Amino acid sequence: MTAKLALEDGTIFTGRSVGAPGTREGEVVFCTALTGYQEVLSDPSYCGQIVTLTFPQIGNYGVNSEDLESRSLHLAGLVVKELPPRPSNFRAARPLPEFLADHGVVAIAGLDTRALTRRIRVHGAMRGVLSTEILDDMALVARARAAEPMTGANLVSRVAPPAPWAWSERLWSPPEQLARSRRSAVAGQAASARCRVVVLDCGVKHNILRHLSEAGCDVSVLPASVSAAEVLDRRPDGVLVGNGPGDPAAVTATIDALRGLLGRVPILGICLGHQMLALALGARTYKLPFGHHGSNVPVLNTPARRVEITSQNHGFAVDAGSLEAVGGEVTHVNLNDGSLEGYVHREAGVVCVQFHPEASPGPHDAAYVIERFADAITERRPISIELLL
Repeated sequence: MTAKLALEDGTIFTGRSVGAPGTREGEVVFCTALTGYQEVLSDPSYCGQIVTLTFPQIGNYGVNSEDLESRSLHLAGLVVKELPPRPSNFRAARPLPEFLADHGVVAIAGLDTRALTRRIRVHGAMRGVLSTEILDDMALVARARAAEPMTGANLVSRVAPPAPWAWSERLWSPPEQLARSRRSAVAGQAASARCRVVVLDCGVKHNILRHLSEAGCDVSVLPASVSAAEVLDRRPDGVLVGNGPGDPAAVTATIDALRGLLGRVPILGICLGHQMLALALGARTYKLPFGHHGSNVPVLNTPARRVEITSQNHGFAVDAGSLEAVGGEVTHVNLNDGSLEGYVHREAGVVCVQFHPEASPGPHDAAYVIERFADAITERRPISIELLL
């Protein structure tokens, strides 16, 4: 079946359908991760986006139930260069096209993803429409130009859960690694959890929750719509607000709740949480030209004077000057474009990173962030830059 992708600037790409039939609109972005396409597809932060995977061959190892990062797929569409006719991996439970079709994801293969990526890099992320139904070029371009822009879009409501839920699953490890884990004796027994953490679910990835459990935390997950009072009623030792989609400035209810938590409980912010906490503190955010989407992004940890290779997925960033003006201390800087990647606010008890310390997919350089946060709240130590050394 023929499929077409149209950009708002009038560019048309033609290929073949490798997912569900239909028409989807969204912001067209590219992701540079070489592996981990299943984790990328199941990341709720891609809600409202048509994701172009730059690695030329996608689907080689199929999909399975263990590598999902959420309960469903939320992305608007998928673009790949080449999709092998059958997967080859002992863990593969089904082929990628079947998985996409079952989740209603419109996908296209057989187009020049390098040309599309270069266009986005030069002109920035653009609105687009992906369709197997509308094949008239002018009609597709008109629809792309009428699509909702990402700026001002509150997409958290599309992915956040309606009710609280519990989590206890830990990281998977081979038996010999598990035996050596310094956390295994604690994290393996719910009764001996050393601290209580409430997670605000704006589209949180499951691997963030796994890392918390691995660090010995008793994890409860609350919807993004809860108030500060509802969070404090749980008497948590710490709060984590994780990743999610859309414009952080549009998620006003969650920002209000975070404002009510500042200085009352230690908070770790990741990705969208990093941005919303900055807004709660009084800083500003802005939209990046084409965002950071990949598992190979170099970041300088300024207090430790070391470079960390990180996994990232975000289209907005925090203005560093506005953050420092309200008492924030910059801890991490993106080495590609100089944008803010992490900060600490001692008075408010906040530590935040823009990247994904839990990776999945990606390197493990930054996994210490979640572990150190769990250590600090367990030992009742104040949040400080030393936590990131």
